[in-house]
Order: sequence, then structure tokens, then C-alpha cells
Amino acid sequence: MSVNSVILAVLIAGTPVALLAQQPAGPAQSSDTSVIVHGIDRADLDTTCAACTDFYQFATGGWRAHHPIPAAYPRWGSFDVLQEHNRETVRDVLDEAAREAAGSPPAASSSGSSAGNAARSATEKVGLYYATCMDSAAVEAAGITPIKPELARLAAVATPAEFRREAARLQAMRGNVVFGVASQQDPKNSNEVILQLSQGGLGLPDRDYYLKPDSASAAVRAAYVAHIARSLALAGDDDATAKGEADRVMALETSLARISRPRVERRDPYAVYHPMPLADAEKLVPHADLAQWLAEADVPHVTSANVADPDFFRSLDSLLTTVPMADWRTYLRWHFLAGAEPWLDTRFVDEDFRMESILNGTKEMLPRWQRCVRVTDQSMGEALGQAYVARTFPPEAKARALAMVRNMEAVLREDLGTLAWMSPATRQQAITKLDAYLNKIGYPDTWRDYSKLEVKRRPFIENFIAASDFEYARRINKIGHPPDRMEWTMSPPTVNAYYNSNINEVVFPAGILQPPFFDPKAPDAVNYGGIGAAIGHEMTHGFDDQGRKFDAQGNLHDWWTAEDAKGFQERAQGIVDQFNGYTVNDSLHVNGKLTQGENIADLGGLRIAYAALERSLANKPREMDAGFTPEQQFFLSWARIWATTSRPEFARNLILTDVHSPGRWRVNGPMSNMPEFAAAFHCQAGDPMVRPADKRVSIW
Repeated sequence: MSVNSVILAVLIAGTPVALLAQQPAGPAQSSDTSVIVHGIDRADLDTTCAACTDFYQFATGGWRAHHPIPAAYPRWGSFDVLQEHNRETVRDVLDEAAREAAGSPPAASSSGSSAGNAARSATEKVGLYYATCMDSAAVEAAGITPIKPELARLAAVATPAEFRREAARLQAMRGNVVFGVASQQDPKNSNEVILQLSQGGLGLPDRDYYLKPDSASAAVRAAYVAHIARSLALAGDDDATAKGEADRVMALETSLARISRPRVERRDPYAVYHPMPLADAEKLVPHADLAQWLAEADVPHVTSANVADPDFFRSLDSLLTTVPMADWRTYLRWHFLAGAEPWLDTRFVDEDFRMESILNGTKEMLPRWQRCVRVTDQSMGEALGQAYVARTFPPEAKARALAMVRNMEAVLREDLGTLAWMSPATRQQAITKLDAYLNKIGYPDTWRDYSKLEVKRRPFIENFIAASDFEYARRINKIGHPPDRMEWTMSPPTVNAYYNSNINEVVFPAGILQPPFFDPKAPDAVNYGGIGAAIGHEMTHGFDDQGRKFDAQGNLHDWWTAEDAKGFQERAQGIVDQFNGYTVNDSLHVNGKLTQGENIADLGGLRIAYAALERSLANKPREMDAGFTPEQQFFLSWARIWATTSRPEFARNLILTDVHSPGRWRVNGPMSNMPEFAAAFHCQAGDPMVRPADKRVSIW
């Protein structure tokens, strides 16, 4: 996640809840019957637990009891059920596109024709991409042959110049190899896209996996070394050689981890903003020949860069001279192989899954079609999105969603206008920022151009690499140009949303505008507790610990008075302290500092949505649903969204890497700060769901 882009709450378990959404999943069905429930389903509840003792258990205990984690998943929640339903629809879209591609004229589908590639429509390309992924027979027949030339190139690396050249090539295909190379909007000049250089180079999810001394981390490290060795042996190395190589890769990556900063330190946008002339960046890492390295990485000519992590590059320079070239060579081979492994033959796929299961606790692999749906969305999301939107998201749905966003903005504007702890000077700047929000609903106005992406009838790994190259080139070639403020960073089928500080935008793809967030047949209170609170969450991100540091134009700029900034920080520290006290699996603590932005947004989103609900109910009959008042429905709806059970391995992974708190605390945490919740469920002082007045947090 970019420091300037806060991904919604809907990253329930740290990964996008539904990487691919599809047609509206329909309302919930009762756990015990096939009756469709448009609203609150009492079967979701655990009424043996008092709402004021543990609201998460009360509101979701029944659902979780009736929905054990399937073997192929690291966690199972209400969004995973939606995801499964959604994937079926996206699968239909892709099957139809694959049939269209199969019937395209030979001139437009031959494997060797550049003209044919240009003539092929985006729908044909996405269909062909998916079809080659699904062609398991061709994948098995090809084996490792498609990547042998690349492995041979890497195995031949012998000099610093050759290492630089191959590392630069891999940065385009694999991402953060050695260090990160990317484009970004200049945080202090949002009208310009610049080069960013950052720490990177790790194979495990986070630096802490390499550095923490506990037994669980040690076990993961041992498993990772064994995984590298088995993978290199599958690629042709003898077992003894592969074992030694794996040990050296682990040693090198551990060295990279030691010079990397923790995630919490990198949350501050000022801490990762160090613009400098390229000549000064070269002085940080003189043995890299940085200008030539960037040229080999196809970076457009630049004279300056934002070096997000200067100390990392200073220390990296020492590693470039002290680590033997043989170790760097093996490191490159491993990182290329690791990126290709999921899309090779069964031997490699099984080995890749073995490591995934250790990290996440999954017991079975997802079926191939689900893996192919996912990677197609990641690679050609807007080509897929065009067909998806045509099927599932009519103009009236977009209009209704936009109207709700504007209603929530009105409530937040009113809140900002009366906020007691904020001075008039800061308040006016905050309202100006809110009024400048760019709202994007459903899908882009202009679809991405895939004409330069070559998709052919060939082993899928070759199409996968081509798509990776295409996306890298698309992003890196933004450098030196004004940003496209209408661009989307999520595909339309995604069940997620985000706020982007540099654009000052709130974005809701079509995939999230469906149950359980939004059900047109459900009571208003249920929708305000779902999509309303999600909208409020994204709006609040513009005023969380990161977002508040950017102004209405998306520039990193301190528009707060010193007193107001101090007041915010004191209140935000209350959130940090509160969530530091929560545990997962009786041992791991939530990282309140890492998760504070999302926790602030959850609390703010609930408060804004609740105020909007009360406004909508004025002078209207207060209708009960399943025996609950509108206010109770509101809180039950929010809780239902986060009904989730995670495997211990995955829960540990998320505590180390995810900026979101676990589902239980996304419910109980903000609600225990809200007198409105206590009043709705008649909770009393001293109840676990009622925080003492002197510890209660209220920011927005």
C-alpha cells in the first residue's frame, strides 16, 4: 500500500477481501434456511453472549459457528462468501471472452503477429489471457522450458555490470528486487509524477519475519530456506548445491531486512520524503552505478528522485561490495523463480503452495479457475471490468451510490463546522479539503488502453511476464508527466475502496456496491451501517494520521495550527493506546501505531454514518427489523461485515504486516467509544463494551 493511498477497511484479513467482485451477490441467506433475508438475520447472532459484554460475539457468533474456514482459505468471513459468489460471475464473463478470443480471425490471433495483437480487442485479449492460464495441459507440457533462457541468463551473471543489468530487468518483472523502483506523485507537488527509490528486496512478507527471535518466526525462516532449496532443485540444481544456495539467499535477505525500517516508521509521509538530485542519490550508493542501473530498468531520463529510505541505500552500498557475486547471482535466480513458480507446472505450483500454507495455514489449494480469475483481474482488470460493469452495474446504481456519498459529505461538513476541539482557521481548511474531494463511483470514465500488451497463444507464464512488463512500463513512463487524476488504481470488479491523499479522492469500485455493504431492499439503517459507514471510513482517511498532512490539492502541507495538531495527536494517541491493549489468539497484540489510521477511519466512519442515519430517520416511523430498532440494526450491520475467522498462522501474518485491526476489534474497538452504541443496547458504565469516560476517544 502506497503511503499516499489508504486502502479501505475492506482488507479484512490483510489481503483484498474480494479481489474480484461480480454481480450483486444478493442479500444474505439465513444460516438455517434458504429464506433470503434483506436485513438483520437472527441466525447470525449468539444471544448467549450479552451485547454489552462482547458485541462482536453477540452480533456474529452464530454466523461464525455455522461457517467454518474451508480448507483452501486462510480465513473465512462474510466477504469471502461474497467473493465466492462474485467469482462465479466473473468466471462467466471470462469464459465468454475466452470463447470470443478462440473464434477471432487468424490474423488477429496468431502467436507471432504484432499487427494481429494490435487488432485484437481488449475483450479478446482478456479472454485469451484467461484461456492460456486455464490451459493446464499446455502448462504441464511446457514445464520449465519457457523460463530456461531467463534462468540461464541469470546463472551467467559474473560481474557487477551484469548483476546491475539483470537486477534492473527483474525489477520490471518481479517488483522490489534489491530495492524498489516506482513512479509516484510528488507529495509536495501533486501535479508532477517523479521517480521514487525505496527499500525492498525481501522474499518473506516483512522484515520482522527475518529478525524476530520467537520460535514461530524461526520456524517460518527454516521453512522458507527449505522452500528455496526445493524450488532451486526443481529448476535443475542438485540437492546439496540447492541447500547451500538457499542458506546464502536467506543470509542476504536477512542483511536486507536489518537495514530496512519497520512499517510503523514508514507511515509518516514526511519520513519517506527525501527528494534530491540524482547525483546526490548516486552518492548514497556509489557502487550501484545508479544512473546506469535506472537506464537498464527503462526509467525515463531523470535528474532527481525521492529516495524514501536514504539509510537503506547507504547500507545497501556496503552489501553490494561485501556479498559475493555468486550469492547475488543466486538471489536473482531465486526471485525470478519465485515470481514464476505459481504459473509453471504442477511440481512448482505445489511447492509454491507449500510455502503459502506455512505462512497462511491453508490446507488446500484454490482450484485453477479461481487462481486464473484472480491473476486475470490483477493483470487486465479494466479490460475485465468493462464486461463486468455492463452486466452488473447500471447507471441508476451509480447515481444512487453517488447520492449517498454526497449525503455523507454533507454530514461530515456539518461535523467539521461544529467540532469543539478545532480552531476556526484549521476548520476552514478542513472544509475546503472536504469540498475538493473527487468522488469516483463504479468504474472509470475512460478505460485503460491495452493495445500495447501482447497476449498470445503460448504457455501462460510468457503472457504473465508480458503483462508484468506492460504494467511496469505503464507506471514508470508516467515520470515527468502530470498525473492522470481520473485514473483508477483498483479494477471495477474489486470488492474494496480507497482514499488517495495525493489526488484527494474517494473511490468506490462497482464490486463493493452490493450486499452486505449495500442492499436496496434492506432497511435504511442496515445500509447506513454497511455502505454508509464504509463511505464515512474513506472520507475520514482524508483526516487520519496520514491523510490530515495533505491539503485540498493533494500536497504534503501543514495546514494545521500548532494547537490543533497537538489536539489531534493527543486524541490519536488514545486510539493507539486502546488498540495496543487488544490481543489476537491470546498472545499477539494488535499494533496500535501501525493500525491507527484504519482505526481512526473506522471510528470516524461509524460516527458520520450514524449521524446520517439519524438525519434520515427524522419525522419518519422508526421501523423494527428482526426485533431490533434502527439504531441497533445500524451497529449489527457494521458487525456483520467483519464476521471472520482466521487461521492462527494467517492471524500472525496480519499482525506483523496489516494496517487493519482484526475484525473483532474493528467492531468492539470503535463501538466501545460511542455513547450512541451504549444507548442503543442499554449498556451501562462498567460493561466491557463501554469505555470509561476518561479513556473514551472522539476525534471526528
